[in-house]
Amino acid sequence: MADTITLLIVDDHPVVRDGLRGMFTAAPGFDVLGEASGGVEAVDLALRLDPDVVLMDLRMPGGSGVDAIAALAARGSRARVLVLTTYDTDTDTLPAIEAGATGYLLKDAPRDELFAAVRAAAEGRTVLSPAVASRLISRVRTPVAPVDETLSGREREVLELVAKGTSNREIAAELFISEATVKTHLTHIYGKLGAKDRAAAVAVAYDRGILGRN
Repeated sequence: MADTITLLIVDDHPVVRDGLRGMFTAAPGFDVLGEASGGVEAVDLALRLDPDVVLMDLRMPGGSGVDAIAALAARGSRARVLVLTTYDTDTDTLPAIEAGATGYLLKDAPRDELFAAVRAAAEGRTVLSPAVASRLISRVRTPVAPVDETLSGREREVLELVAKGTSNREIAAELFISEATVKTHLTHIYGKLGAKDRAAAVAVAYDRGILGRN
């Protein structure tokens, strides 16, 4: 099926891998191509199997998830990496996002939320729950002007759509502007918020009250 999302599951616990495989195999629209128990094996399999999404744990004896994410990015892998871990400390979250992860979820996420996150990641959309965003703010927060003096109305509109996982193309269509203009707004948002990417911008926005925590 053209709409089937292919997956690689990476976790050092066999029970977790079995559970995830069973969950995605039973759900329509997903195809699990393989499993890895560590970061080194994950890089090899991801490059060989070419999945749409890699579900990546972080702390594994066979090579860390952060190192694997960075290696996949350096080697030009098209796979989107969605971190799925029990760790939500700022020393885990930010390095993973900075290494190139598309998103970050905790293992206690509801099944439907996980499915939705994988679909969003496959489309290249940022997947970052408010709970995880709150763990990032201490590492990305920088002194800036008050919110009212920072973002323009249009920039806030763009940021709100980014927080919902909306792609640049969809933002452009919704706001009746070009994708190039969306990218320009994002560049300005990153600069004003002191953020490196979409995920970090969303984290800062939650902290400053630009975005609500539903």
